[in-house]
Amino acid sequence: MLETIDLDKRISDEDYRSQLVRHQLELRRYAYELYRQQRALIVVYEGWDAGGKGGNIRRLTEKLDPRGYHVHTIAAPDGEDKEHHYLWRFWRRLISPDEKQIVIFDRSWYGRVMVERVEGFATEREWRRAYREINEFERQLVDSGCMMAKFWLHISADEQLRRFEARRDTPYKRWKLTEEDWRNRQKWDLYAQAVEMMLVKTSTRRAPWTIVEANDKHYARVKTLRKLSELLATELGSIEDLDGGEKKNNKKKNKSSGKSASKKS
Repeated sequence: MLETIDLDKRISDEDYRSQLVRHQLELRRYAYELYRQQRALIVVYEGWDAGGKGGNIRRLTEKLDPRGYHVHTIAAPDGEDKEHHYLWRFWRRLISPDEKQIVIFDRSWYGRVMVERVEGFATEREWRRAYREINEFERQLVDSGCMMAKFWLHISADEQLRRFEARRDTPYKRWKLTEEDWRNRQKWDLYAQAVEMMLVKTSTRRAPWTIVEANDKHYARVKTLRKLSELLATELGSIEDLDGGEKKNNKKKNKSSGKSASKKS
């Protein structure tokens, strides 16, 4: 599957600037509608090391009201998280929509069938069972009214090497690169097999995966924002419908308030 993805997709700088702002403003409008309707959107980001997840999330949240979203950066479990079933630490990080309407996971429960599988932190029985557990977990979330978007940011091995070397050679970016990143890169083929199986077994009608061609970071950012806008439009209605309905409601309110004022006078 992954070898058929066209990683040569690009977007011009001019189109990037215009489309980025347009989709960011759409998402800001949808974020308000999520707040108004008390609905929840869960966004999952997975991808190769140096795939651009952090930059993508920054563009997603750039124009949102910070009171309405939360980003969870997921690392290896520690403390109390290690004492429970692996999904427990994600259940406890879900936030009620009356507090936060958008919850973003920078890496997620899919570590069970990728890192834990490849590195041997989970037995084969455990990671094979996890596909069913994850699908059920996501089904429960969607059935309870949540919307879910899952993105796999896909880059080539050559592009990853180029980004690793750029981080190594740029003083203010060196902190992003660790020995573990280089070690994981040596297991590229094993991770690719795990990713393929993950995408096949956990892309469901309720919570499908979107593979994002991310060799061009600008293209990847615009695609994820566009896909989120499309999902929210399907669930909440188009921006034009939302704005039109709001204007009609405002007109009705104005008319009724005008009548009341005339009666009082």
